[in-house]
Amino acid sequence: MLHILFWCVVLLFFTYFFGVGSSNFNNTLIYSLFLMPITIALTYVSIYKLIPDYLITKRYYHFVLYSIYTLIISAYLVMVSIFFSLIYISNFEYSNMNPITRNILFVMTGIYLVTFIVSGFKLMKLNIIASNKTKTLKAKILEAQLKLKEQELKYLKMQIHPHFLFNTLNTMYGYALKKAEETPEMILKLSNLLDYLLYQVDKPLVSLQQEINHIEDYVSLEQMRFNDTLKVNIKKSLNVDDLEIAPMLFIPFVENSFKHGVIIDGILNITITIEAQSNFVVFSIKNSSTESSSSNEGLGLDNIKKRLELLYPDQYNLQIANRESEFTAVLRINTKSNIAND
Repeated sequence: MLHILFWCVVLLFFTYFFGVGSSNFNNTLIYSLFLMPITIALTYVSIYKLIPDYLITKRYYHFVLYSIYTLIISAYLVMVSIFFSLIYISNFEYSNMNPITRNILFVMTGIYLVTFIVSGFKLMKLNIIASNKTKTLKAKILEAQLKLKEQELKYLKMQIHPHFLFNTLNTMYGYALKKAEETPEMILKLSNLLDYLLYQVDKPLVSLQQEINHIEDYVSLEQMRFNDTLKVNIKKSLNVDDLEIAPMLFIPFVENSFKHGVIIDGILNITITIEAQSNFVVFSIKNSSTESSSSNEGLGLDNIKKRLELLYPDQYNLQIANRESEFTAVLRINTKSNIAND
């Protein structure tokens, strides 16, 4: 119905356009009706064949070639229409012809004007459809990437849990064998750690103070295990109270220091520094070591590097150095960045 209505409007336009300078409405209407099949055929060939099959698909050579063929055929049909006007409408009297219909350029202008307008709308419609498909495809790709990222983060967490629990329970096992008096206190510390691990770590963000408390509890457990052979110094400079970070970012570095740190002169020295401002947090840790020790290796550090890439892409800086007698790791995080839900 829309097509029929549109071509009725075109017919009225032709009748008005070709009727300029003529007083015979019937002759102009007959001539316009004769031009309608040419215009309709030319338009539909353009919008249903040339544009979608050749122009949109970037087959420009075929588009230009078949467009030229179409123009030649349409020009021939326009010439036939002029002869029709001369023979059947004007009775072979050239002077009786409508002034506009005598000029092939005016006739072709009217026909091509309709074709170009319709083709323009068709091209715009196809571009809108392609744009919507592109947006939908991008949205699906982004959704798939987010799901993949979420699954990878969950996989990394699954590695954190048993790794951390194994180290902590191994410490408690040693105390239980010795039936040490510190065992109840260790159980209490472990209870706090498990509460954090099981209920807080699944959140996308936790407060920085919670993460620090978690580190301090872990250090307390290790101090019970190392006794007098461990010296830990924790320095804090927190200039903001409500800073939040992803959970379990710092503890792998602490675990790494206890696991790979070297006791020199009877002491394992560890220094932990945490500095926090409104838009960044810097965590650094140093432990006594040797160049031959593998302080920069292990599941924990590999895990944290992958998590940082996923959570803070281009928003963090991690520097690790293993010098002659000291291992150092410094992590700076821009906390204003938008991180993914962990």
